[in-house]
Amino acid sequence: MKFRSRVLPVVAVAAALAGCSREGELVVNQGVGITAVLSSCPTVGIPDYLGDVTTFQGEGGFTYANLDMSATMTNLRATCDDTGEKVYSEATFDIVAQRADVRGSRTVTLPYFVTVLRGGTAVVTKRVGEVTLSFADGSARAEASGKAGSFVDRSASTLPEDIRERITRKRRAGDIDAALDPLADTEVKAAIARSRFEMLVGFQLTEEQLKYNATR
Repeated sequence: MKFRSRVLPVVAVAAALAGCSREGELVVNQGVGITAVLSSCPTVGIPDYLGDVTTFQGEGGFTYANLDMSATMTNLRATCDDTGEKVYSEATFDIVAQRADVRGSRTVTLPYFVTVLRGGTAVVTKRVGEVTLSFADGSARAEASGKAGSFVDRSASTLPEDIRERITRKRRAGDIDAALDPLADTEVKAAIARSRFEMLVGFQLTEEQLKYNATR
């Protein structure tokens, strides 16, 4: 599944992160000023094609002249509490909508989902919520805010001690594996993948709406 630039990274690669890690995070120095921070908190983002929804009037087809309303999910913000056995993440977001016909007041309810993925593919949980937008008479624009949360087992999102030791162990010149990147080891890579979680938020689209987003 592709992600927009709106994904909020918790696994980052940047030298500047070295001074920003918190207790409980694994900081991996790979030389040449590169540091990777692995956290128990999931990455949070909006998948491609699922951050917008467009509706059309009647049977006129997916044309601009037949446009009814469009809405965009934006300003995604995330917080995470990883102090307990359950890691709790919460995301807030804004919905900005525009309609073509501004006559009269109108209320629109849009469904959205929050799902947790493990290792990039396995769905752990999925829930659906709703956000209600209210258009005032004569107004083409409406805004609303939404919130989504999820829990992840801390034990599942934490690397096993033996894997952490293999990554962080100091290597001296002359050691057999001194020149090897521990993060390139297949077993280490698999363990990191299993401990990585993502919390994804987006509109709960129909097949036609998703197809429209993917092809427009």
